[in-house]
Amino acid sequence: MKRSSRGSRFQQIEGTNIESVQIDQQHEQTYFLKQMGGKEMTTVQYCTPEWLEVSAKNFQESAKLQKAFEKLALKVCFLIKSEPEWGIETDILFAAYINHGVLERMSFISIRDAENEADYILGATPQQWKKLLTKESKFVGDILLGRVTVDKGSKPGVLNLAPYANNFVEALTPVELQYPDQMTQEELERYRAYIAEFRDELKI
Repeated sequence: MKRSSRGSRFQQIEGTNIESVQIDQQHEQTYFLKQMGGKEMTTVQYCTPEWLEVSAKNFQESAKLQKAFEKLALKVCFLIKSEPEWGIETDILFAAYINHGVLERMSFISIRDAENEADYILGATPQQWKKLLTKESKFVGDILLGRVTVDKGSKPGVLNLAPYANNFVEALTPVELQYPDQMTQEELERYRAYIAEFRDELKI
């Protein structure tokens, strides 16, 4: 597994040899365990390195997801638009690179690298991404209505990805996500500071 910089505690997942998820212990609010019906359940905060780490690990361990994407070679980046009320002060992007069922990258990425590398860049507000991840909204309708914008690549090409939309949602929601609108004011301020911290360290 590659990391963005030597000694960084914020992991950028690239390649297929994904280690056990390591959690930033200095940010105690990001990752916690709950007991539900005797079964351990994990919750992570949306738009954090921990979220992408857990999602990448889920993909690597899921034969179902690997099978679903075995005919697809794609480099797609998702742009989460700035929303200061949600603790996201400026736009932030993450990449999902899949090569015939093999996850080659799932990590935050700079806008410059996204523009240079990605086949597609899809943009939306964090509120709209939440609706897609919680299945309150539909991918095709959001593209056609402009709720999700195609910032790189063609709209017809993006619409051809529609059959994979539910698989992407499954890959990105292996655990319960906590969104900023579900946080207390204290949690939100910690979240805001945490985003600023890892963005500075990862240079994104």
